Amino acid sequence: MRILALQLKRIGDLILTTAALRALRVAWPGAHLALAVAPGCAGLLGAVPAINAGVVLGRGRGFAPWQQVLTGAWDLCVDFTGTDRSALAVALSRAAERATFAWVKKSKLRAVAYNRFVESAVRERHTADHYFDLVAGVIAGGPNLSSEAQPELALSDEAREAAVRFTGGGKFAVVHPGTARAEKFWLPERWAEVIGNLRARHGLECVLTGGADDFEHAHIAEIQAALDKPALNLAGKIDLLTFAAVIERAKICLSCDTGAVHLAAAFRTPQVALFGPTNPFHWRPRHERAVVLTAAQPHAPLIDFQPRMKGAPMERISTELVIGAIAQLIPTP
Repeated sequence: MRILALQLKRIGDLILTTAALRALRVAWPGAHLALAVAPGCAGLLGAVPAINAGVVLGRGRGFAPWQQVLTGAWDLCVDFTGTDRSALAVALSRAAERATFAWVKKSKLRAVAYNRFVESAVRERHTADHYFDLVAGVIAGGPNLSSEAQPELALSDEAREAAVRFTGGGKFAVVHPGTARAEKFWLPERWAEVIGNLRARHGLECVLTGGADDFEHAHIAEIQAALDKPALNLAGKIDLLTFAAVIERAKICLSCDTGAVHLAAAFRTPQVALFGPTNPFHWRPRHERAVVLTAAQPHAPLIDFQPRMKGAPMERISTELVIGAIAQLIPTP
């Protein structure tokens, strides 16, 4: 049995697909399972425990990845993405069974690539459950879910050793203030106040993480300028696996709605996730050591998640609310 899975979206989507990939592995334990991802996610392929191989499809990657799709002799192709590029890869795979979501049928051209469509209401489901629905529809009878679909990653010793080298091996908190969308940024002076609280009340130094984009670096520079003592800044200085290992080692992870949320969830690292314009219903961490805050209801942590909740500006989340969430998760020395 040879299975090709495609997830060509962002890092968060890839992490939230890992439960579905695990279900494929349980259903066909002896299968060769390959996962195709976008270039920005390539660094995580070695940390997805369910797969045997990875393929990186995207601009600038040349013909070799497409050749792997063409010559794969696939029995089953499962497309979690539903884009033009993924539909082309599915068509080229010539798999006997080619499955995706029923909503892809809205594009008649894309739909030609598939011969099986699975119903899943994307607006009514957490993203991890949405991806799991596709696998459940493909496997005869569907796998049994004893609990919510939880993401999982498995890091190498090398990644963990690199995290120790970069952080110094002591106890620390990760603060990940950046994201691809500036409207998700929280105010720099509030991040600085939270970092001061982590140092003074919890005895934790802080590690700032982020991408290599100039606007993220400018945001972190504003936070650093508001601090009495600069924090260790690893933004843009470590690879994706090392970043994951840093979050795994952290005593707590604080971030806005971005990939760091899902990395922390994969390791069950205590975390505070700040949501503004996006609805946490679809993207929230769902383990017992996560606190979700939303600007739409800024008076207390959110516990009642609804699929139609509207977003709000990030500045509505107060520093006091974030500090209270931290105290809820980690004890004060």
